[in-house]
Amino acid sequence: MSFSLLFYLVGFLNLILAGFMILPLLVDLIYKENQSLGLLISIAITAASGLLMNLLCRGNNKRELSHREGFAIVAFAWLSATFFGSLPYLLTGSLNNFTDAWFETASGFTTTGSTILTDIEKHSHAILFWRSLTQWMGGMGIIVLSLAVLPFLGIGGMQLYKAEVPGPTADKLRPRISQTARILWEVYVFLSGVELLLLFLGGMNLYDALCHTFSTMATGGFSPKNASIEFYRNPFIEYVITFFMFMAGANFSLHYRTLKGNLKYLWQDEEFCFYISLTLVSTFIITFVIWENTPESFEKAFRLSIFQVVSILTTTGFCTADFEKWPISAQLLLLFLMFIGGCAGSTGGAIKCIRIYILLKQGFKELRQIIHPHAIIPVKLGGKIVSPDTLSGIWALFFLYLIIFVIASLFLALLGVDLLTSISAVATTLGNVGPGLGTVGPTENFAHLPAAGKWILSICMLLGRLEIYTLLVLLAPEFWRK
Repeated sequence: MSFSLLFYLVGFLNLILAGFMILPLLVDLIYKENQSLGLLISIAITAASGLLMNLLCRGNNKRELSHREGFAIVAFAWLSATFFGSLPYLLTGSLNNFTDAWFETASGFTTTGSTILTDIEKHSHAILFWRSLTQWMGGMGIIVLSLAVLPFLGIGGMQLYKAEVPGPTADKLRPRISQTARILWEVYVFLSGVELLLLFLGGMNLYDALCHTFSTMATGGFSPKNASIEFYRNPFIEYVITFFMFMAGANFSLHYRTLKGNLKYLWQDEEFCFYISLTLVSTFIITFVIWENTPESFEKAFRLSIFQVVSILTTTGFCTADFEKWPISAQLLLLFLMFIGGCAGSTGGAIKCIRIYILLKQGFKELRQIIHPHAIIPVKLGGKIVSPDTLSGIWALFFLYLIIFVIASLFLALLGVDLLTSISAVATTLGNVGPGLGTVGPTENFAHLPAAGKWILSICMLLGRLEIYTLLVLLAPEFWRK
């Protein structure tokens, strides 16, 4: 393990982070809300730490990264980004304690969208802009961003890419991983630009359109409005955001191939077909539940349903309605969708559609095996046999995910949090969704939870975003041995 290389690269990421902090500073200068000093100090501290790490760890660092170094760099980069990303909240006086600042920043970078802000609209434009910007940076990933803008990381960069990009396998679009990262970011920026234009044309001002675009494409869910998307009561805006949430929840390599004119990849991709089928089935179930049990028109019931289904399934977390007022069956279905998440290679969190789909195929395969005990029945995906190593890895992650869910829920309950809130708070943070049920529902927040509970949920956010192994592997003693 080369700690010199680790801190050298984390230092570069801090410099990138400091560069992004300039944007909320410009927002503050535009709106003249007198928070420039706190933002300038945040930029100075973050940039100085990056330069210091670069200077102290300078050396022969441009070499092949080992598998262990890749995991360590990704984990430390996310922890570093969360720490330094919390400085604007603290140094501008927006939040008065480190626990809340860490929670809000972790929620931003991990694109969770859970918040401790009790009155969002009382905060400055600059802070709310930074809040949404952290989600946009975290959506495609801090490490993928570094691979896109720092070409020298292409040497050995696959280790970083594998450690951060969600999914059973990392999809390379180009031989050099830096080229793949650049392509993914180009698609990300292009879709963000299109959504920004549509939201602006739909009636949002430029500031709101930017903040909501950042959160939508990252499947994050932060909004500068207390009522989230419900504030606008605009069907066009709701459908636009629904469409782009759905796009953000799909594999970005599919978007790239589609933009290149290869539409066949969409319908040949089994995960995407499962993703769209799950979306449609869930939408129509909840639509009819709402239509039959509320006075809403069918169109309104459909619009509310598809927005909330896509928002929860893609782990975005925007709201256009208080779904805790819906029938229990609709709430249970949304809770179930929190565990599934979007596609591999998307900005969504949770277990991912591809893993759920493969586990379903494995279950049906076992049923057929009982009927035909001597038959050789492989599990296939896209016409190719899924390797035993991939299957065991999926089962292991699924098991760890449920174990962490149970343990974290138990800890919250021991802290005095009620059962429904404990279960849904862990489900929504571990899945990087945002709103839960109970006292952390769509119209509430996480501010009332005890400090220890906030730290537990912050860990859940990072575990969920980095697919559990990237953080847990650091706890294994043999990871650090030569």
